[in-house]
This record gives sequence, structure tokens and C-alpha cells, in this order.
Amino acid sequence: MGMLSLNHLMLKQKRWSRRRTQALTLKQKRWSRRRTQPRNGSTITLVPQKDLLCQEGGERSTYLGPNLPEDIWCRILSLMSLQDAAQSASISHTFLRSWRCYPYLNFTKETLKQNASGKDYIARRLIMTVDQILTNHSGIGVKTLRLSFPYYCEVDACQLNRWLQIAITPGIEEVTLFLPPNYKKKYSFPCSLLFGGCGNSIKYIRLTECAFHPPVGFVCLRSLTKLHLYQVRITGDELGSLVSNCFALEKLELKCCDRLIFLKIPLWLERLSFLVVSECYKLQVIESKAPNLFTFRFFGGPVRLSLGESSHVKNLDIQLAYRPNSLLYAITELPSAAPNLETLTVTSVNEIVNTPMAADKFLNLKYLRIHLTGFSKAFCPDYDYLSLVSFLDASPTLETFILSVKQNDMKHDSVFGNALHVGSIPAHKHSRLRKVQIIGFCSAKSMVELTCHILENATSLESLTLDTIFDQFDQGTVVEHGDCRRRCVQKYSGCGLISREMILEAHEALRVVSIYIIGRVPPAVQLNVRGPCSQCHKVP
Repeated sequence: MGMLSLNHLMLKQKRWSRRRTQALTLKQKRWSRRRTQPRNGSTITLVPQKDLLCQEGGERSTYLGPNLPEDIWCRILSLMSLQDAAQSASISHTFLRSWRCYPYLNFTKETLKQNASGKDYIARRLIMTVDQILTNHSGIGVKTLRLSFPYYCEVDACQLNRWLQIAITPGIEEVTLFLPPNYKKKYSFPCSLLFGGCGNSIKYIRLTECAFHPPVGFVCLRSLTKLHLYQVRITGDELGSLVSNCFALEKLELKCCDRLIFLKIPLWLERLSFLVVSECYKLQVIESKAPNLFTFRFFGGPVRLSLGESSHVKNLDIQLAYRPNSLLYAITELPSAAPNLETLTVTSVNEIVNTPMAADKFLNLKYLRIHLTGFSKAFCPDYDYLSLVSFLDASPTLETFILSVKQNDMKHDSVFGNALHVGSIPAHKHSRLRKVQIIGFCSAKSMVELTCHILENATSLESLTLDTIFDQFDQGTVVEHGDCRRRCVQKYSGCGLISREMILEAHEALRVVSIYIIGRVPPAVQLNVRGPCSQCHKVP
């Protein structure tokens, strides 16, 4: 049966369901057989609408449509949303049998359309609806189980385990569990439900706000490709025991797991290519021997990082969470820990010291992005932007360099009234550097010196973009063919809010460009300058 025919049947079923619902809202809610006398004297028996759905004494339902095999009805039902499928099952015995095998159990406030006012009422309705649906489900044919409860919802642990037991059956592929905050102190995910072959087909597990304690030798997730743990209580030994037997694992994400002290990934996880570790503040050691780990994103405290001598990590995004000197850590630790890096993003909220010269080099680095943020204030006034040349010198194959500075005020010494010291550091030719962007360009003397240094020593430079505004909705926009218009002018969306101080600073930066930069730009280099938005960034 083609998709057009399936859609036609689904539409017909929905229309018929709507008509029946409208009929039931009339005064005649209780049907009774009635006899009427037509003009010709014959007698007609009016049958209640409910009796049109099933014939008394027969095993098969009579559906007002084609007589199809049950697997076709199951397929039709699977194309409906969860709520539409449940409603169809309530009015048709044919769909009721198919509903007990509905494969995609996605329980959220949105999918169940619990939009009534009052948190207590929504919570009760949500739990009651989930319980009714799962109680009537056979557990056969489930492919996806997603249970997501809002923060104000109280779920009984025994009831939750019963739901999981119904849905986690052989053949299931995805298990997602979003529990309210602080449930990890009182609820532990029952690993026993994954025994007996029930976990062998699971490809994706996402757990939040619970404890997860897989036993030693846990071998129930051999098909698992993605594992995401958020606010989960699990130790390094337990996690190691788990992932050591997940030979198909491709992506691993760990966020806010406060019991992790070390993370060790074994050599035989050959398919693991993507790793995220975020806000696991007790973590001290990350050791990975996975031979094909390609992308690693880290947000947290300083850790001892070991990616193996033959590390294939090529994309690294790192930030020391709310701690100073991310740049110092990156330039001193990463060249030896990840020697094959090709893409590096470093975010820093504070740099107490200037960036030193590197002892080792990023021999394969082609793309470097450095993001400096002062949050609601100015970025460290004592930091010397010119010291970022250390990264350029340590990256002989670098092709793209992006520096973005987010701040609500500029406290660095201005270039106006202070002499430039271009050429004050040993010059290294950055022969591969072709593209440079500075987002949040300002009148800081050291930033102007950095820009002049690049113009003088990047012998293959093709384009230089100086954006005087850091707009979180527009950052990193590639300016092509001299098009420097803002997003609102291009009718993409409105510009982000910018402080009055930074709007004034942006106009100062435009003066800097005209006085100190334009005259130094080689003829072969395309200079793109972006000023404040004429519509959104007017000085109040």
C-alpha cells in the first residue's frame, strides 16, 4: 500500500473519530435501541453508534473501511502521533489490537498535550495518562520509550519501574528518561530490566537525574551506539565496566556526573568517535585509548588529559569552567596530549597571565577559534591580546584564525594616546594563514598591535574581517563579497542587545580602522569591516 493510501485511511479515521465525538456531546449520550414507524408501515431498528464498531458475538471488528491485515493497521497506527493513536484505539477494536503494539511511546507534557493551567493538575493528568497507556500496552513491538516529567511532577519509584518493565522488551532501540531535579538521590535505574536479552537491541540510552550502577561484567548493551548521562550518579569504575562492553559505542556524553573522578576509555572501542565531558567537577583524569576518537568537547576544571600516543582526535573544544587561564592550559598541555589536532576552540572567562610561547607545536592545526568573554563586565584589562601570537607561532599549518571577544565594557588601554609597538616581538611568518576574523574588535592598543602583526607576517592572507560588535546571534558570520550588513538589514532576524558602552566603543573602533589599519592592508587582502547596526545599535 502506498503512502498516499495510508494517509487517506488515517485521514478518514480521524474524520470519522471527530464526527463520533461530536455526536457523543449531544444530549443523547445514552443510546438505547428505538423503534420507529415509517410512512410505509415497516419497522426500522436504530442501532447505537457503538454497535457499528463491533459485531456482537464475533471475534473480528467491523471497521468502516477496507478489510486489511493487522500488520497494515499496525503500520498505519505507527504513522500517527501518540495521542492520535490512543484516541483511535478508544473508538475501534481494530485499532485497539494494533495499539497494544504501538512502537513509539513518547511521553512528554507536549506530546500528550497537557496544557491545562495548574501544575498539580497537569502532573496528575500526566501520570494518569502514562499509566493508562502503558497498562494497556502489551510491550510487544516497542522501539522507542521516552519518559519526560516536568520539575513539579512527583513520580513514584515503584510505578516508574513498572512502566519501564512493560516497555523495555526485546527489540527496543531507544530509552530516554528525564526525571525531575534531585531524583538521583532517591531513584536508581533498574539494570536488571536489561537482562535476558532486553538490552541487546538498545542503540540509544539517555538518562537524567537518577543513579545508574551497572554491575561488574555488565554485557547487556552490545548494540549501544549512543550513551548520554546527565546528572547521573555513577562512579568511574561503574562507567568503565559499562562502556568496556559496548563495542558498538559511537557517541558518549557525560554532563554533571558528580561521582566521576576518572574516566578511562579502552582501546577496543574502535567505533567511538565523539566524546563530550561537561561540568563533571570532581573529574581529575581523562584517559582515552580509543583509536578513532575524532571529536572531543570538554567543559570543566583542570584535568590530566591523556589521549594516547597515537591519538586521532582532530576536533577539540575546551573551556575551564569559570576558572582562569584556559589559554595557558591549552597552549601548554594540548600540543602533546592531542598532537593530531586540526580544529581547536578555546573559551576563556579570565586570563590572569599572558599567553606564553609554546614548548611544543600544533603541527596539524588548521582552524583555531579563541573566544574570550567577560560576561557582564569587561574582559581582563591586563591581558595582552598581542600574546595570542604564541598560538600562531605554534601552529605552522594554521589557515583560519577567529578571535571573538564578548564584553559589556572596554577597560584596556586605548590606542589613542598610546604609541603602538608593532614588531616588538620576534616575527614569525605565518605562511599558511589565509583567513582572519576578529569579532568584537575594539580600540584596545594590544588588539590593534595583534591585527597589525598579522597583516605584516601572514604572507598568504586573503581576507581580514573586523567586526566592531559582538552579537551572539550574528557572531562568526562569514562576510563574503564585501557584504557587511547586519542580520536585521538582511531580514534574517533582529540584532542582539548591545550595551551603550560597547556601541560607543564600536564607533571608536571604526576610527581605529581608518587611522591604523587600512593603510597597512596589502593590496591582495580583502578587508571587511562591520560597524554597528544602523537600526538596532543607535546610541540611546
